[in-house]
Parts: sequence; structure tokens; C-alpha cells
Amino acid sequence: MRTTLDLPEDLVTEAMKVTHIRTKTKVIITALEELIRKSKIVELKQFKGTVDDLDIDLDVLRGRS
Repeated sequence: MRTTLDLPEDLVTEAMKVTHIRTKTKVIITALEELIRKSKIVELKQFKGTVDDLDIDLDVLRGRS
């Protein structure tokens, strides 16, 4: 998708330096992917400690008798 954006040049330049990414497009794609990844991690952390007892036999799941 083609889009015209008005981004702070110094912010894009700094992002390119710290990530060693050479193109503006790739640095923006990487930033969006990272934003989504971090958001998913936050969502997963909400479930920490909420599963009490799954009653799962790991040996059965792994195909061991």
C-alpha cells in the first residue's frame, strides 16, 4: 500500500541508525511489527497465573508410553 506520511526526519534517521536498517520503508515496517509484537506480549501477560490445573499428561502428548 502506498501512503504519504509526514514523519519527523530526525526520528526516522535515528531509528535507521540504531537498527542498522538502510531504508525508510523497512524501518517503518520493522517499527510496526515491533509495536504489534509488544502489544501481543502485553495481552499474553494478562493470562499469567490464571490457569490452575490443566490435567495434562506430557508423556502422552509427546508420544511416550
